[in-house]
Amino acid sequence: MTERPASPKMKMRKAPAEERPRIGAPRQIADLMPDIGRAAFRKFGFVQSSIVTRWTDIVGPHYAAVSAPESIRFPVGKKAGGTLQLTVMSGHGPMIQHVLPDIIERVNRFFGYAAVAKIAMRQGQLASVRAERRPPPRNLRPIPVELGDSLRDIGDPELRAVLESLAQGIANSSGLPKVS
Repeated sequence: MTERPASPKMKMRKAPAEERPRIGAPRQIADLMPDIGRAAFRKFGFVQSSIVTRWTDIVGPHYAAVSAPESIRFPVGKKAGGTLQLTVMSGHGPMIQHVLPDIIERVNRFFGYAAVAKIAMRQGQLASVRAERRPPPRNLRPIPVELGDSLRDIGDPELRAVLESLAQGIANSSGLPKVS
């Protein structure tokens, strides 16, 4: 008897390649963003990017609407006693100049130490005006009548508001969540 030669498909197959183990675990993009922003802000004179993002919280909405921080320059080898460069909208310079000591105090309070000793102002246009944050719209479905009547007897207005919000959330849901 003659033996059949092995089929060409069988000869071509290779053993499955071993997968290399991953060295590092996957990371979320949100974890990488502060590092990217930190490098860019340091290049342009900011040690902490939070002074830009939280300027409204630091100086208040009235002054933040007409001014914006540009950079902080520190003396060589120090991280205190720096100069904050502010851009102020045209015509608002005298008003900001009168409140410079308050702004210095608020910025230093924000940092937790005497980071800023003086402020240099420059008149110009602000880069961008942030849109006003509005609360999300309320759900359009009304609270069921049988739940609304029982909530009217509650005397504490804060507790009533929380319970009404919970009842409205339950009414707007599509039923119980499915657990698999």
